[in-house]
Amino acid sequence: MKTSVKHLLALAAMLATTASVVAGSITVKGSDTLVILAQKWAEIYMSKNPGTKIQVTGGGSGIGIAALQNNTTDIANASRPIKAAERAACIKNFGKNPREYKVALDGLSIYVHGSNPLNEINLDQLKEIFTGKARNWKDFGGPDAPITVYSRENSSGTYEFFKEHVLKGQDFLSSAQTMPGTAAVLQAVSKDKNGIGYGGAAYGHDAKVLKVKKSAESPAIEATQENVLSQKYPIWRYLYMYLSPDKDKGETAAFLNWVRSDEGQAVVKEVGYYPLPDGLREK
Repeated sequence: MKTSVKHLLALAAMLATTASVVAGSITVKGSDTLVILAQKWAEIYMSKNPGTKIQVTGGGSGIGIAALQNNTTDIANASRPIKAAERAACIKNFGKNPREYKVALDGLSIYVHGSNPLNEINLDQLKEIFTGKARNWKDFGGPDAPITVYSRENSSGTYEFFKEHVLKGQDFLSSAQTMPGTAAVLQAVSKDKNGIGYGGAAYGHDAKVLKVKKSAESPAIEATQENVLSQKYPIWRYLYMYLSPDKDKGETAAFLNWVRSDEGQAVVKEVGYYPLPDGLREK
């Protein structure tokens, strides 16, 4: 009996799906803050599980969550919580509430040029600088020089977190120079003696990182692991991975469990972020 073309196509599709499952291919997309950590996780996990292929790309938290909604990534990395509208879009597009995993902690760092005499800054001062109300370093005990503000694009979770928690919802000054990623912000600040920027703790090696005060009267706090875990550092945050519950199985679930295991969390510390407290880890 002849096999119909329809049956052959169905068989081919089934074999392709089976091959994909066997290969353990996982796509991860989103936050530029998380990308260096996610790439390191992928590298180590693939070395321990040769049959698994993990592809990691950045683009920003908003880009990753949009890809999750459109079913073009398995996991979305985000440096801020998913928004209600994004959650609703996921439910509309794949019928279920996306599953959220906290995967690390970060102390959002404030970068200035190495020659800048400042060692600390408070949240009100940051708000003044990044909204454009203060435009000269002399207002903060620095040199008589204009402040150059470096920021992130609006698809960035770090941009949105900073706007919400530091600027209290106000807009960034219009002359802020928008950079495509945290590494670009850091590189720009490291070359600009009048520059200031912000980004994840793991990136701040080529510029001076300021201690941050909650208010003018508060102590200046460094973004150390102890201060972030105790929430003494005023601009700490969780880093997240989101996925459809339908994909939280097999190799993808195994990878997520490993990310939150003691071994995976040791990589967090190695990269420069902060491991989850024991209660949020997978044993």
